[in-house]
Amino acid sequence: MSRTAEDELFALLEGAGVGPAIRAQLSRFAALALEANRRVNLTGAKSPAALTQHVLDSLTVVPHVREPYVDVGSGAGLPGIPVAIAAGIPVTLIEATAKKAAFLAKTLEELEVEGRVIQRRAEDVGQDDAFRERFASGTARALSGVTTVAELLLPLIAPGGVAVLQRGRFDERERRSLEDASLMLGGRIESELALEGERRILLLRKERPTPLRFPRRPGIPEKRPLCT
Repeated sequence: MSRTAEDELFALLEGAGVGPAIRAQLSRFAALALEANRRVNLTGAKSPAALTQHVLDSLTVVPHVREPYVDVGSGAGLPGIPVAIAAGIPVTLIEATAKKAAFLAKTLEELEVEGRVIQRRAEDVGQDDAFRERFASGTARALSGVTTVAELLLPLIAPGGVAVLQRGRFDERERRSLEDASLMLGGRIESELALEGERRILLLRKERPTPLRFPRRPGIPEKRPLCT
């Protein structure tokens, strides 16, 4: 990615009000993602302006995140890497696809962001005692249906912690499904925070341990979503 593109990203973030303490690192991250996106399908955002919007959207979850922090289905590193940069905390990135995981590891190293990449299916990680219920907060962006995301994320969150879901339109049927699924997984919907347009943040508070049968086997949470 040319320096001109990185400069454009820097200017876009500055125009959006992103503070100087993190602006350079975020613009470098976005430039690396755009460059890698030419070789690996990381994100649908193909231009500096489009990716800047994804970075800004990632920053909306920062107030709700604390360490230890996990991001599931990280892909291009959104929101995990921008959150780690802005919050100044380590991040665990879970990504099953080898090429995407390699990009994430290289990017963490180049940006000198503290963190690790776990190249495994989220369903398998959620059943591993080394990771299960070890995190105070977690995110998962644009993965799948809302109850599928809850099943992949809540088993990783310790009781008392919070799963932070970024969603678009959210109808009453989806809300009821998420309420029921969260209860099955040991959590509850704590709050729904409206952003611009139809974007919103859903906070799922983990209240008790997740039953050991969750998450189900790889592929099942998406093929047969809970409570739908």
